[in-house]
Amino acid sequence: MPYHIPIPDDRIGMELDEFLCLMFPLLGKGFVRGLVREGRVLIDGEPVAPSRHVKCGEVLFVDFEETEVNVTPPVAPLQPLVVLHEDEHVLVVEKPAGIAAEPERWQRDAASVAGGLLQISLERSEGETGLEFRPRLLHRLDKDTSGVLLAAKTLECERYLRDAFSRGDGTIRKTYVAIVEGEYPLDDGEFDTIDLPIGADSRRSGKMLVDDRGKAARTEVRVRERFSGFSLLECRPLTGRTHQLRVHLSATGFPLVVDPVYGRRSELLLSEFKHNYRAKRGHSERPILSRLSLHAEAIDFPCDPEDPDKRQRVETPIPKDLARVLKQLGKVRPPRRR
Repeated sequence: MPYHIPIPDDRIGMELDEFLCLMFPLLGKGFVRGLVREGRVLIDGEPVAPSRHVKCGEVLFVDFEETEVNVTPPVAPLQPLVVLHEDEHVLVVEKPAGIAAEPERWQRDAASVAGGLLQISLERSEGETGLEFRPRLLHRLDKDTSGVLLAAKTLECERYLRDAFSRGDGTIRKTYVAIVEGEYPLDDGEFDTIDLPIGADSRRSGKMLVDDRGKAARTEVRVRERFSGFSLLECRPLTGRTHQLRVHLSATGFPLVVDPVYGRRSELLLSEFKHNYRAKRGHSERPILSRLSLHAEAIDFPCDPEDPDKRQRVETPIPKDLARVLKQLGKVRPPRRR
């Protein structure tokens, strides 16, 4: 089906593939670029490159059939995402535990944060003018980790912040909280730096480990709250390796209370730390926590590509499930006297 699209004034100067992604939000960028390279996207009758900037007064001719599109758009969660912050450059949302950041390879029909972001943009679109913006996630959280996720609203902002993430020089500052096994040996207010290189585990696909031949990885840690046999830690990753916090905490002997890959359990039962616990008669015990005991609490980032000194900090409180664990630990496992 052919489309004839005049360039709106507010899209002048945009790269062609970016403009097409706004006009056809359910098409993947790779598919769009393929159309352009095949000569099925013309500007004023002439074939062009995907990076060509569109100009005032030009008209696009786009020719493709819906049957050609073999792209499954990301699915939005049933509950709309909570928007923590938004401006002209970025969108910051709260990721619930149990929802993947991007569509999973083998579960394309499962909900994801990417689907929720697309839903937000689709709801704001107006008729034939395309999306107001096409959100792009700039980093990820594990499926069973909750917390803050940052997305760019423009191509320029995406490039700017991706570069900041890749440098690993502290321009992007992330803060996590983790409930771990053991009493981390630090004085109040003191920071410890875990400096252990991380590489892929050749024996287990998708798993990472401490490896002298791996990439440099550093994490700052301090104790927020103490319990008998447990700790609530504040963790600040100084690098961005896969599973970095989980690997570092496990390698130093303080794994997440719940971590089926790097820790000892896939769920936490109250009976494991409450003495003389008895389940109600006729009822089996239900886990008090059945996901990673890790939460991305805050992110601090430069918020204006034209002003590197302008920064924004966005945070979200500890979610109810982790707060419930902390409350129980405070009751039945108060800190030992030092």
